[in-house]
Amino acid sequence: MGVSRSFSCRAMGALILGCLLLQASTSNAQLRPDFYFRTCPGVFLIVGKVIVEELGSDPRIAASLLRLHFHDCFVNGCDASVLLDNSTSFRTEKEALPNLNSARGFDVVDRMKAEIERACPRTVSCADVLAIAAQISVLLSGGPWWPVSLGRKDGFEAFFDLSNTALPSPFATLAELKTVFSDAGLNRTSDLVALSGAHTFGRAQCIVITPRLYNFNGTNKPDPSINPTFLTELRNLCPENGNPTVLANFDRATPNTFDSHYYTNLRQGKGVIQSDQELFSTPGADTIRLVELYSKNTFEFFTAFSKSMVRMGKLKPLTGTQGEVRLNCRVVNSRTRGVENEDDGVVSSI
Repeated sequence: MGVSRSFSCRAMGALILGCLLLQASTSNAQLRPDFYFRTCPGVFLIVGKVIVEELGSDPRIAASLLRLHFHDCFVNGCDASVLLDNSTSFRTEKEALPNLNSARGFDVVDRMKAEIERACPRTVSCADVLAIAAQISVLLSGGPWWPVSLGRKDGFEAFFDLSNTALPSPFATLAELKTVFSDAGLNRTSDLVALSGAHTFGRAQCIVITPRLYNFNGTNKPDPSINPTFLTELRNLCPENGNPTVLANFDRATPNTFDSHYYTNLRQGKGVIQSDQELFSTPGADTIRLVELYSKNTFEFFTAFSKSMVRMGKLKPLTGTQGEVRLNCRVVNSRTRGVENEDDGVVSSI
């Protein structure tokens, strides 16, 4: 499938914006947008090129790459721990329940890293690759732009156990969601509502949907907050005891577009997973006002999302000598850490 002219224009705009920012920023913060201005000025172009190519055959990849950045930052900060495979020292986060058989795009990150290593060897961290990929993925899908703070280093370990508790559950109540966001270092209300808007594109598996369709909270009844017509549609897609891996669009109208329809869906009782609908259907919740605002004003949502992404991207970063720049995003550099990995070289393009 070819890339349309309009899509190509959005792609070019995204890459130009990234490159312009590298030249324009004068920030002296530890993380700063111009971090690779001299050492790898083409990093946005490289990452963007890979995403554009992948989107031609996989329209889900933009949402998947954004999700990888989320799942990285929520677990001990943005250190690319989610990308590590199993080793003799730790168990991979990929096998944790929130990621198992659902986190994807690792091969695409491998391609980005391989091309970056050819252009700028030992320079750009895998954690920064995820941050850049998330921003470009959103922009190419019709969403906002934000200044991506860069200069993270990669961590030396994965956190399997923490991944099972630190990531928001699709079955969480509003109170539980607020606790997770607060524990991560984010705002319990504003960041929660804004970042949840990432579910305006992408898919969810039936395994995380069916409990609220047939046996919500052990009642043997559906979640009462689901729109009755939407309930029928979801049951047709996800029958009881059906295939748990079948995918449902978070937004039926524009499943691959980053827009504010997510919030409109919540107001109509058409949130696909429980944790989304909780933002609007929890009686008296302070999140309701923001859902209503963003459903009516896309600019307000985009502004809030951009600010929250910047905050999330700064969660517990490793900088300076605290981490390393992995040559292969799946393994730590064994020569510098003495970790028993068979391959510490660059992953070839896939």
